[in-house]
Amino acid sequence: MATTVDARGLSCPQPVLMTMDEMKKLGKGEIQILVDTETSRENVSRAAASQGWQVEDTQPDGDGFRVHIVKR
Repeated sequence: MATTVDARGLSCPQPVLMTMDEMKKLGKGEIQILVDTETSRENVSRAAASQGWQVEDTQPDGDGFRVHIVKR
């Protein structure tokens, strides 16, 4: 089951920092990140990829996006 990081309502770099903290805490696994801007979605996806996490899926979610990242 994926951990959820709810970064809606926050502007960059806060969503990226919250995601990075969760990636470091877990080491591997699945994380779903909730963001509400295109910029946050792109920045979170880039940050995850730079740390060896794969962006499995990005879906619209209400007024924002749900980014699902995985590291096995």
